[in-house]
Amino acid sequence: MRILWIDPIVEDRPYTSALRKALDAARRLDTSVEIISLPEGPAPRHLRYHAYEALVVAEIVRLVYRRAADYDAFIIGCFYDLALREAREISGRAIVTAPCESAIAIASQLGNTFSVLVGADKAIPKMRENIRAYGLGPRLMSMRPLNMAVLDFQAQAERALDAMLREGKKAVEEDRAEVIVLGCSAEVGFHQTLQEELGVPVIDSALAPFKYAEFLAETAQRFGWYPSRRWGSEPPPAHEIAEWGLF
Repeated sequence: MRILWIDPIVEDRPYTSALRKALDAARRLDTSVEIISLPEGPAPRHLRYHAYEALVVAEIVRLVYRRAADYDAFIIGCFYDLALREAREISGRAIVTAPCESAIAIASQLGNTFSVLVGADKAIPKMRENIRAYGLGPRLMSMRPLNMAVLDFQAQAERALDAMLREGKKAVEEDRAEVIVLGCSAEVGFHQTLQEELGVPVIDSALAPFKYAEFLAETAQRFGWYPSRRWGSEPPPAHEIAEWGLF
């Protein structure tokens, strides 16, 4: 099984190193995973701002379209789930997953309610909108900001863990969340310690889309459950893509 993780920013080595370690430990023996980031140059180093998202959406869509035949699944590594619908539209038979949708889907199977630990208040409106769009808004008890920049989660791991423990305890005890979701893929690697301290399931939003991708790719191979290409999932006509030189 071949999976491509798309890191939609210029590479942050502490993060990609932690991500690689986590994915290698979690993958099935028959799964190969590649991680790619945006090339150096005029590209975002983080996606805190939605304007930065807009700059990379087209890059993600082009990448998925061009490499759709090479992979069984793609993962867009940002909890905003940017370009998820667009990438799925042109992914051919390949699965496309993203952190928010997969993490809350798993959380919904492990408890009645969940809370999300996000980097900053800036992220809350869009993430809440996405959760509502995915149909799980009523189960969301809170979104608690950690007041940390995305690039600091791995670079300042001790501070990050302290913030997650502090806000996670509030989410469980005050907000009555039964499951905690880590609301940034850069929060990779902390879930086990948090689970032991908080006493509830803690969903790592890097592992969630990865295992979801493995699962969906397997069901596609075994049962033919490939992405639909009818109605709202209709892809662009191949002749338009070729004639207009798109992607």
